[in-house]
Amino acid sequence: MLDATAAAGALFVDEHGRVLLLEPVYKPGWDIPGGMVEPGESPAAACERELHEELGLHRPVRRLLVVDWAPRAEGRFDLMFVFDCGSLGEDRDIRLDPAEHRSWQWASPDELDALLNHRLAPRIRNALRVRAGGAEYLEHGVPRS
Repeated sequence: MLDATAAAGALFVDEHGRVLLLEPVYKPGWDIPGGMVEPGESPAAACERELHEELGLHRPVRRLLVVDWAPRAEGRFDLMFVFDCGSLGEDRDIRLDPAEHRSWQWASPDELDALLNHRLAPRIRNALRVRAGGAEYLEHGVPRS
């Protein structure tokens, strides 16, 4: 029997190619919108649910960008899905849940290493790279090719 967890995240970019990041109240650092996939829920449905819960947005996912296999202790692993959720222009209406997030910001690709943990930064850089077309399978943040 596999012992795995799955999470789904949303990649939003602005007109300058910057990535939307959230500052969680429950851990240090920054993250992208998203969260754990619940039992019986698809990764895309989890991403859409988390967008509504975390940002107050009703936005369908556009397409899968990357799946990242990440090992954990004792043979367990995580599958991390990142979906393209399009662009947010000046008409964005982000309403954070204060129980989950302190703030949000736009970050350029050059700022990702300083703001995101060592597992998430390469995942997001790869998602940005394939955003123009295609999808990518990753293992611990690195393309397997």
